[in-house]
Amino acid sequence: MSIPNDPFMLLSYINTQLRDYYKNLDELCEVLDIDKAYINSKLNSIDYEYDQTLNKFC
Repeated sequence: MSIPNDPFMLLSYINTQLRDYYKNLDELCEVLDIDKAYINSKLNSIDYEYDQTLNKFC
């Protein structure tokens, strides 16, 4: 699966997927076969962190 490389586009994509399809980041990464560390690193670079309670990066 191809995911956006731009951090802001990735943020939008991941948050939409989390909102619409997945109960948490672990499930999203497992089902889509995406490296969780890569997602966290990329989004941390623009000062976003995953909030498990809200199930989104903010």
